[in-house]
Amino acid sequence: MAHIICIANQKGGVGKTTTAINLSAALAVSEKRTLLVDCDPQANATTGIGLDKTTIKKTLYHGMIGKAAAKDLIMDTEIECLKVIPSRVELTGFEVEMMANHDRENALKKLMADLENSFDFIVLDCLPSLSLLAVNAMTAAQHMLIPLQCEFYALEGLGQLLQTVKRIRNGLNPNLQIAGILLTMFDKRTNLSYQVAENAEKYFKNLIYKTIIPRNVRLSEAPSFGKPILLYDAASAGAKSYFALAKEIMAKLI
Repeated sequence: MAHIICIANQKGGVGKTTTAINLSAALAVSEKRTLLVDCDPQANATTGIGLDKTTIKKTLYHGMIGKAAAKDLIMDTEIECLKVIPSRVELTGFEVEMMANHDRENALKKLMADLENSFDFIVLDCLPSLSLLAVNAMTAAQHMLIPLQCEFYALEGLGQLLQTVKRIRNGLNPNLQIAGILLTMFDKRTNLSYQVAENAEKYFKNLIYKTIIPRNVRLSEAPSFGKPILLYDAASAGAKSYFALAKEIMAKLI
């Protein structure tokens, strides 16, 4: 039975896709059968893992509207244990097309049901909003990982996300748990990063992962080469931090 983790925060630029790609890669390199599902119409996880969107015939969109089985959407990556269900801009049409469907919040959950015994981990990369696509990811997942950037206004909006989680639990998915809050973009040269980390630990205590993702040039460069950081520069601080995160998550969930 797969551990399904959605990576969500309605704020953009907090490191959701970076975390989705690199956590998935680290889990796969640790010999865990891992599936990365790109739930964002911008498809940054798809290109960031090295897939050419123009050559893909079927994407997550086709699965969520019932035009393709999940197994027919899965694509290989450079890492043997890491597979991907890609996205593309047509996924924006999902919300409009499913508006009249009374079970529209469960589309992704139903699609993932066929894959739960084929993988150890399924990582869902969410778009930066609390839209129907994000609600689908929260409904399909058992665990939510929240990236929190160590910058000004970092905690702003987090309360809204936690209220959404509460509503999802009360209605669509009572099993959804917050796996943890991941501090990202930590710059040890600035007092602000330390202040944000201190405030996060004060308010959220045991929810904060011990692993902190640093602001790292190599980590920023890797997506433009279509590679996770582990393949782009395994010796970098970014690669080491995502390996540490994967170990922390495996220790907690397995």
